[in-house]
Amino acid sequence: MDYYFSKVLNCPFNEAVDKVTILLKEQGFGIITQIDVKETFKVKLDKDFRNYKILGACNPNFAFEALGAEDRVGLMLPCNVIVQDKGNGRTEVAAVNPKMVMQSIGNPALTDLSCKVTEILDSVIKKLG
Repeated sequence: MDYYFSKVLNCPFNEAVDKVTILLKEQGFGIITQIDVKETFKVKLDKDFRNYKILGACNPNFAFEALGAEDRVGLMLPCNVIVQDKGNGRTEVAAVNPKMVMQSIGNPALTDLSCKVTEILDSVIKKLG
C-alpha cells in the first residue's frame, strides 16, 4: 500500500485546488494551513518552481479523537494534501494515506480511526474529475 493517493486532473491548477477543497469540506475537513511552495521558493531562495501547494486538511472530530488516544500524534497532523502543476493543463492532487502514517506510531487505538480517515481521503481523491 502506498503512502499517498493521487489523481491527475485535466484542469488548471487553481481549479484543482478549489475542487479538492470543496470535496474535503463536504467530508467535514477544513483547510487549516496552506503553503504556497512556488511563492516560498521565490521569496526565500529566488528560485522559480512550478505551482505547488501543500494543504493541511483537518477534521476536528477526528483530530480530537486522535489526540485523546495519543498526545504526540499532533506531529503527524494535519493530513497533507498536495496540488501540483504537471504541465500541459494537467494538475495532480495527492493526499497522504493516514493508515500508513499511523502504523509507525504503534498505538492500536489509532487503527480504526486511521482506517476511517484513509477511506475518506481516498474517496475524495477518487471523486475528483
